Amino acid sequence: MRRMILNIQTVDTFPFLFPVSFLTSLVAMGKSAIRTVCKVDFDKPASEQPYLHNRWHPDIPPAATIKDGETVKIECLDWTGGQIKNDDSADDIKNVDLTRVHYLSGPFAIENAEPGDALLVEIMDVQPFEDQPWGFTGIFDKSNGGGFLDELYPSAAKAIWDFEGIYCTSRHIPHVKFAGLIHPGILGCAPSQEVLDTWNKREAELIAANKLDRDVALPPQPLNVHAGSADPNIKEKVGLQGARTIPGRPEHGGNCDIKNLSRGSKVYLPVHVPGANFSVGDLHFSQGDGEISFCGAIEMAGIITINFSVIKSGVSQLSLTSPIYIPGPVEPHFGPGRYIYFEGFSVDQHGKQHYLDVAVAYRQTTLRCIEYLRRFGYSDYQIYLLLSCAPIQGHVAGIVDIPNACTTLGLPMDIFDFDISPSAIPVKKLDMGRCAFETGKTEGEVVTTAGKNSEVSFGGGLNYKE
Repeated sequence: MRRMILNIQTVDTFPFLFPVSFLTSLVAMGKSAIRTVCKVDFDKPASEQPYLHNRWHPDIPPAATIKDGETVKIECLDWTGGQIKNDDSADDIKNVDLTRVHYLSGPFAIENAEPGDALLVEIMDVQPFEDQPWGFTGIFDKSNGGGFLDELYPSAAKAIWDFEGIYCTSRHIPHVKFAGLIHPGILGCAPSQEVLDTWNKREAELIAANKLDRDVALPPQPLNVHAGSADPNIKEKVGLQGARTIPGRPEHGGNCDIKNLSRGSKVYLPVHVPGANFSVGDLHFSQGDGEISFCGAIEMAGIITINFSVIKSGVSQLSLTSPIYIPGPVEPHFGPGRYIYFEGFSVDQHGKQHYLDVAVAYRQTTLRCIEYLRRFGYSDYQIYLLLSCAPIQGHVAGIVDIPNACTTLGLPMDIFDFDISPSAIPVKKLDMGRCAFETGKTEGEVVTTAGKNSEVSFGGGLNYKE
């Protein structure tokens, strides 16, 4: 007897030869297309799309239900809901409406998920839309969002990036090309009412104790709230109570902006409400560690493919106080000798000593890199944008050697089409053009006195003497 070759045509022709369990497994193996559970519309305002929302709240109704073990595709707008345009002006960055963000896709109810379970989220793929092969990096104006270096660089600026396969280039930051490490900036499950109340209480306490001339947290804001398909009563409740999506939070993850949460990564999330009510958004083509300019990744609209699995009683089994993740196998590779590293310490630019302050140290690390790259002709704003979105490696090197914390920033030298190594001296300045600024400006403001009147900082959360 001739051996029968097993293929889909054979199964379709002779289904009676195969057990039902085998036929079911074939379907699960990909005979049918992956289901798209959320589609976005670029011609409709984000605030009118029922599969999107921009607050965290347990009462936002699910946009769809996903089976335990199912792989689905989810379409996402960029995090601003389309407020930023592919042009050479930063007016849209300067005037961005931050009461509208982030627009997240979801929430999605996962079958079998209950409070106390863990939701395993496996990121199978992330891609930009084929007809939207571009993204943006922004520096927000200090009075409207700001960023990690906003006291030194308070002006709004923008760079547009064009995608060609896995690579990106920018007309606003020339002589640079690198592969993207595509990932979602935000993913998380909805809080319970108890968790939400905890968030609002502790952030309100921080706001009340604030001594800085800046926002330190954002309270619930009814203006421009979008609660998906919620009815008016629920929408009003979400506006009054809903947590803003700007920060990540320990109980659920959220806006953590972890660049290595890319294709193939596995994330374990605590479940707080029946169905988990998972949401995702803020897709990035690339990002540097820290995303220092706040709008600092290469922000994009796109499609993410995710597999969901429920781990019963996973919170207790994994001791899951906060999310944990395992990075995937996909990452741009630069040899260990192809990075140049910069060091920073908790001594600020005015020579003031701080105590084990990692933020001060990393700010100084970043400034050392800006000073170095400035020699080649880039403006400070171009470098600030680049360090936000290129695949730089940020690390805490030392955190115990009082009084100085030490941080490092590793810049891959091969993203440039010229030699930036320390051996490339004397330096030849190149014409680097400029990034986009608001109308009427050709350069951004640089404030050299920034932080001069700051108080000495001592490690947050430590005991103070009576």
